[in-house]
Amino acid sequence: MLTRSEDTNQLAKYILEVTTGETEKIEPPVKNPHAQALSALGASKGGHARAKALSTSKRKAIAKKAAKVRWAGRKR
Repeated sequence: MLTRSEDTNQLAKYILEVTTGETEKIEPPVKNPHAQALSALGASKGGHARAKALSTSKRKAIAKKAAKVRWAGRKR
């Protein structure tokens, strides 16, 4: 599978070749629509359901605990 280069010189050369017609534009691969639908279905369940189930105070407590753990190892 061809991908676009991250090197600026190679990218500039590719753009020049595409504009002059020396090479064809690289099209992204076509994704499977069924897989995309399943992914979107799963993504819509997790966070939304958890947010509805938790009260504001519970979410606040979870966030405070996460922040405390995140910053616990930091030296002052």
